[in-house]
Amino acid sequence: MKKYVGSLIAIMLFNLIGLAQGPPIILDKIILLGSNSFTARTLTEYRNTERGDFVYTPFSLSYLPTSNTTFTVDVPFINYDFESGSSGSSLADIRLTGKYQFYQKNATGKTFRILIKTEQTLPTGESLDLIGLSTGLYQGYYGILGGYESLKFGITSELGYNWIPDGTLDHLRYKLGFGLPLLKPQFPNKQINLYFEYSSFWIFERDWYQLLYAQGIQYAGKDYTIELSAQIPIVNDVDADRELNYSLFIGGRYTF
Repeated sequence: MKKYVGSLIAIMLFNLIGLAQGPPIILDKIILLGSNSFTARTLTEYRNTERGDFVYTPFSLSYLPTSNTTFTVDVPFINYDFESGSSGSSLADIRLTGKYQFYQKNATGKTFRILIKTEQTLPTGESLDLIGLSTGLYQGYYGILGGYESLKFGITSELGYNWIPDGTLDHLRYKLGFGLPLLKPQFPNKQINLYFEYSSFWIFERDWYQLLYAQGIQYAGKDYTIELSAQIPIVNDVDADRELNYSLFIGGRYTF
């Protein structure tokens, strides 16, 4: 009986950890909650660059067949307005993402997890030469995702390689994020989180490098989140007419 009660308490604590913070805004999440569950999400980005202005709106649906496996389909749309005068709107590159958690270590009030991740981008968008938005080229991304979360803070990192066989945008990608919950853990969940997120891209064939910083805030309820973030470049070592000025993000997600 004591063993059963102890196991029940441990399960409740781990569930509380999962609810103590919402998932990162710019980075991918390490916490996979519950098998046979779905998450619907959108995160609209307004990107202002020297080349023009772009609004990217993805509609995402994730499914967890097991507690350590997830599959996601992203169907995005883009509105573009180039400085050259070209403008319009269209379907962007559809993405199919899979993640598998192969390592997990839990302790009271904290957890550490490692996942492998692949992201297959289909050439459904226009050839706009916009990294992460619309290239009209097939892409295969392969990476590893790891993170630590406690009731006081969270750390997430991701390292991977994005392969584009028919283009010149192959790149090494590294991301690092820190989450800081502002309220004490409570049930049902209600939390306000601050996120400090870094993203870097090294594009070999063009000899480009970008290091971006995003400051975000998120409200996390029992089964939904609402989030805002602003991103600026720290290092913008690309062609002058391709430099990022800033990006703004707004979105939310709902799990059912």
